[in-house]
Amino acid sequence: RDGMRTEQAAARLRTLIVSGALTPGQRLSERVIAEQLEGVSRTPLREAFKILAAEGLLTLEPNRGAVITALSLAEVEAAIEVLIGLETMAAEPACEHVTDAELQAIDALHARMVAAHAAGDLMSYFEINQAIHQCMVDAARNPVLSRIYAAECARIRRYRYAGNQQAGRWRQAVQEHGDMLAALRDRAGPLLREMLRKHHKGGWAVSRLVLQEDPLTNGAQAARPARRRPRGGSAPSPAAA
Repeated sequence: RDGMRTEQAAARLRTLIVSGALTPGQRLSERVIAEQLEGVSRTPLREAFKILAAEGLLTLEPNRGAVITALSLAEVEAAIEVLIGLETMAAEPACEHVTDAELQAIDALHARMVAAHAAGDLMSYFEINQAIHQCMVDAARNPVLSRIYAAECARIRRYRYAGNQQAGRWRQAVQEHGDMLAALRDRAGPLLREMLRKHHKGGWAVSRLVLQEDPLTNGAQAARPARRRPRGGSAPSPAAA
């Protein structure tokens, strides 16, 4: 039962972080969050903090407790480049190995995603969208690739969500998903690979513009303490850093 409460608390906190209701750099008071989540006790909440810390959404700091992880624009961009590389790497083997059952499951997710878009339910849309991309990667039958992809997606989830808040990009992304699913059905690996690359670069171009206007993102790097130089005045060597 405690395990279920922990998962529920983690899911609700994850939504608050991704949606921006809890902001990067914000310290989470156990008492305040427990009240906000209505009835969650301290023990499941602390375990939920550990789950989200493992995902990279929270940082557990000595004497400060749980803090919403703040990434700079450059860090998010670097992660996006890695995700593009991972998905394009997965495209051709996914087309080779995907089963009819997996295609049916992705079709069902796509239908739910389209319905969420029509209803204007951005959070549901985003969560289903992420599930579809993970299914495509998993179809490549490379567990290491799947694990790294899932971990990196979780870490920058809040920053990717920002791009879908632009209505034009949101509509375009839905159309692109339909085209990518058709390529997967046709087992057109090279075509799917290039579609995925274009899809993510287009999404990131919009997200980047949104995040550039966000002082919480722009201030993430500046807020970090600078490394001290040794008394001799020279900068530390990479090996010593």
